Amino acid sequence: MSDRLKIYFASDQHLGAPTPEASFPREKKFVAWLDEIKHDADIIFLLGDLFDFWFEYKTVVPKGFVRVLGKLAEIRDSGTPIYFFTGNHDLWMHDYFEKELNIPVYHKPKEFTFNNKTFLIGHGDGLGPGDKGYKRMKKVFTNPFSKWLFRWLHPDLGVRLAQYLSVKNKLISGDADVKFLGEENEWLVLYSKRKLEKKHYDFFVFGHRHLPMTIDLGKNSTYINLGDWIGYFTYGVFDGEKFELKEYKN
Repeated sequence: MSDRLKIYFASDQHLGAPTPEASFPREKKFVAWLDEIKHDADIIFLLGDLFDFWFEYKTVVPKGFVRVLGKLAEIRDSGTPIYFFTGNHDLWMHDYFEKELNIPVYHKPKEFTFNNKTFLIGHGDGLGPGDKGYKRMKKVFTNPFSKWLFRWLHPDLGVRLAQYLSVKNKLISGDADVKFLGEENEWLVLYSKRKLEKKHYDFFVFGHRHLPMTIDLGKNSTYINLGDWIGYFTYGVFDGEKFELKEYKN
């Protein structure tokens, strides 16, 4: 890949929260950002929680979000690669993006190398020490039997119930996620430092925390959290050498 490139990163749009009507302006803003970056983006990474809730039945997906889905289809059809990582709110994503949009979907962090810079990229939920309650809950949610049971609910009931629980309980997206805990308590920072004990990465890029962060880990390694598209409207850009967090103000 050429030294001159642009790779864009964004996460945590939570479209549909707290209601589809309330999130509509945010969807339009995110689509405007996609429309702007499509002209120079070599790759686009979406790091999860694009939707506040997403579940794929065999023949049904949640209604709405046609503008963002249409824009992603347009960009992907033009030849620009897009990679999607599921978050804790859209962890029940299956193969709709892959079949309909030709966008690969990853359920765990994955390594990439660009211009001899190594990246570990993922949503970030359930990683690092602590957060045991959510880790147990995630095992239940991702269990094939649990998903099979949920599919027996009529979509009108299942989607409404899941949307209610998602907003009511916030499923690890509450106020604590937008408070800096200190480098020694940020569990994704601790996770990154542990990974560095076994292998060098130039950049750790995650979402989930809803808080824009860039933290120097030493040894030419940096932890980045992308923030969100609820209060910050931040995104990441890698230009082949450096990684920057920026705010979209359009």
